[in-house]
Amino acid sequence: MHKMAKVFCIANQKGGVGKTTTTVNLAAGLATMGQRVLMIDLDPQGNATMGSGVDKRTLKTSVYDVLLESTTIAQARVQSPKLQEAQCSYDIVGANRELSGAEVELVGLERRDQRLKAAIAQVASEYDFVLIDCPPSLSMLTLNGLCAAHGVIVPMQCEYFALEGVTDLLNTIRQIKANMNDSLQIIGLLRVMFDPRTTLQKQVSEQLKTHFGDKVFDTTIPRNVRLAEAPSYGMPGVAFDRHSKGAQAFVAFAQEMVARVARIESVE
Repeated sequence: MHKMAKVFCIANQKGGVGKTTTTVNLAAGLATMGQRVLMIDLDPQGNATMGSGVDKRTLKTSVYDVLLESTTIAQARVQSPKLQEAQCSYDIVGANRELSGAEVELVGLERRDQRLKAAIAQVASEYDFVLIDCPPSLSMLTLNGLCAAHGVIVPMQCEYFALEGVTDLLNTIRQIKANMNDSLQIIGLLRVMFDPRTTLQKQVSEQLKTHFGDKVFDTTIPRNVRLAEAPSYGMPGVAFDRHSKGAQAFVAFAQEMVARVARIESVE
């Protein structure tokens, strides 16, 4: 009997904090460890789709069709030849502009916030990890992600208003846990674009640790040119240049993630 996949949302209500970079590089990092990974792009911009080497414009079916239940994940998922070459391949359910219409269409439908959860349940035994890249707003799409997930990974920059943003997100997660998904928990906060030489970043990082303790991942992701260049080549940094500092940090993060999930499971 294969155990069911662990489902994680990568979420932060603030835009531009590196959610997509985190999602695709964690997916690739886990894949290099031999984990079976499904990446679901829930952002109408489709950046995680493009950043995984899949052209969002040529998708026959997307996560939009999955949410409207006109197709299944098994039918909608695709693979990227680029990732197969780099030996860090994962399955992708892509997104494109069509998805922005789903907001409005879902409003009138029943089980509107549980649709992704139902779709994932059909394929959960085929994966070890399902990673969901959420849009930066608390929309019906993000809600579907959070209702489907076991946990939330929060990428964040150590900057002046970072703590405020995280506090807002934690309140949202608490409400969803109380009302819609009682198994939802914060898995951890990931410090991204991190430069420990900057006094402010060091201070915010210390504050985070004081405030959230072991919810802060040990691994930090540095600011890294290769990570920033990778999306324009349609691949995660881990696939684009595995020896870069950024890629190595994400592989280390994937290892920490697997260990943390194993710890959580042993407690359960």
